[in-house]
Amino acid sequence: MAESVLNPLMQEFLSSGKPMVEFKDVSIRFDGPAVLDSINFAVMHGETRILLGPAGCGKSVLMKLANGLLEPDSGEIFVFGRSLGEMTETEIFEMRAHVGMVFQESALFDSLSVENNVAYRLCEEHVAPETIHARVIEALQFVELEKAIDKFPSELSGGMRRRVSIARAIISQPDLILYDSPTGGLDPITSNTIIELIVKQRDVSHTTCLLITHRLQDAFTLATHRYDAVQQKMVSIPDGGIDPGTKFLVLNEGKIVFDGTTLELTHTENPWLRRFIE
Repeated sequence: MAESVLNPLMQEFLSSGKPMVEFKDVSIRFDGPAVLDSINFAVMHGETRILLGPAGCGKSVLMKLANGLLEPDSGEIFVFGRSLGEMTETEIFEMRAHVGMVFQESALFDSLSVENNVAYRLCEEHVAPETIHARVIEALQFVELEKAIDKFPSELSGGMRRRVSIARAIISQPDLILYDSPTGGLDPITSNTIIELIVKQRDVSHTTCLLITHRLQDAFTLATHRYDAVQQKMVSIPDGGIDPGTKFLVLNEGKIVFDGTTLELTHTENPWLRRFIE
């Protein structure tokens, strides 16, 4: 996929050097203890932020807050430099036009073909039909599923459905992609295929992303690999290198226990973190 064509307002925002996503003292609870408690972090333009933590620590809630699907009880969330709390419903909808979302279970429409699933957002935006079809082909070629364009979700494997979900997320050439456990429930070989697509999107389109994973292997693959455009595949970064734009955020019991680089995480002396990553 080509890089997003930035409108003047987005160009102005990026030149400001402000974070793409920023949480300031964000807390939320439902029926009991806080799910997230005084969360502070920022994701800069071009970064891949990998969100780790045990089950039930608030990762998916954080993702929904970042996309304006939930409202915090306290604190502020900024996306593209604007406070979600100060946006109208229409403005949040417009903001989401610049955000791609890959849901944990793909969340495809069973009654729609692959083409119509991928095209859904552009149809909502009343893009010309011929333009939509061309963009769908491009997105499906990116995830190597153009031959499945006329199939329905029920005819696809779990990995193929996840790839269609990625195609749907990138078709609008978003400035930010949110991945909620994109390899959840998949076998290791299929998971590696999905991670390769995420690396490809990161390195070809330079899209900022926030990604939840329950698989440490996937997280460290993202950090230690790059997409080779000549070989058209993911390869290890030479000499044990690490992607400088891939960083980690670790949650536990609703609080951030780590926010930093791959090397900082692998060399941590925090006993809980060491047990978690080993």
